[in-house]
Amino acid sequence: MSAEPVSLSLLVVDDDEVFRSRLVLALRARQYEVREAGDAETAMRLAREEPPERALVDLRIPGGSGLDLVRDLKAIDPATEIVVLTGYGSIATAMEAVRLGARDYLTKPTDADRIVVALEGAREGRGSGEDAEETPSLARVEWEHIQRVLADCDGNVSEAARRLGVHRRSLQRKLAKFPALR
Repeated sequence: MSAEPVSLSLLVVDDDEVFRSRLVLALRARQYEVREAGDAETAMRLAREEPPERALVDLRIPGGSGLDLVRDLKAIDPATEIVVLTGYGSIATAMEAVRLGARDYLTKPTDADRIVVALEGAREGRGSGEDAEETPSLARVEWEHIQRVLADCDGNVSEAARRLGVHRRSLQRKLAKFPALR
């Protein structure tokens, strides 16, 4: 006779209500005791009431940054294992998240299985074929950076090109290509 799986408490912080609600359902099905928040203030209130064992924090949330929330959650309970999730991945924010105490950093789109692996810290076999897909190629990182800057410029290609330090037509050519996935 096997023992009941231990239910870990998890705080999911993401302002995308549809994504958050689907993720919460998927994580509850995987035996997590999930609480959810759509902004930094609610997340901090929930964490003060009962510090979570695990936290999944979106980088961009109303009421503060996800990086600030990582720092604040660690201040409440240093044992909280945190994974940062974002649609705007960059090496700088990943390094900062880890420096502040995050266990891992995932870029959207992702699924519940990859999130669980990150939350549980399954590190065996890093560098194997399966994990190689988690490390984006340089072309993919460049594409994501361009998309983030373009989003920050509200889709203005000329302004994005100026911020990136490239000619507008060069940026248009890059945008016309599909991103390299590997």
